[in-house]
Amino acid sequence: MTGKGKDQAGKGGKKRKKAELVPTRPATPPDSATTGLLGDIRSLIETARSRVATTVNTELVMLNWRIGDRIQRDILGQERAEYGEKVVEALGRRLTEEYGKGFSRPNLFHTVFAFRDGFSRSES
Repeated sequence: MTGKGKDQAGKGGKKRKKAELVPTRPATPPDSATTGLLGDIRSLIETARSRVATTVNTELVMLNWRIGDRIQRDILGQERAEYGEKVVEALGRRLTEEYGKGFSRPNLFHTVFAFRDGFSRSES
């Protein structure tokens, strides 16, 4: 067999068939049939996303509030400030190992100050 015949035959000496064009139906129905449904589903998705974001934000605020409260009451409320700072530093290291940098020492102190400042403003 010559080089030209070999190219047409492919592997195993079998001839390849040319691809046949088969007419297909459109993949999507006309716009008029889906416009209302698409809009309704978009609205459902956007509403759900907004509610999830609101819920997550609320939970994160409450978590930080509780963390700040606990640290303030249990550790920093004592008169031994140096001891309290060391405890927060160790706590930050352990929490960062388990949960990531969002619980570092500076972030923990931020929750304490946010709790303390927010609490003192709500008391006045």
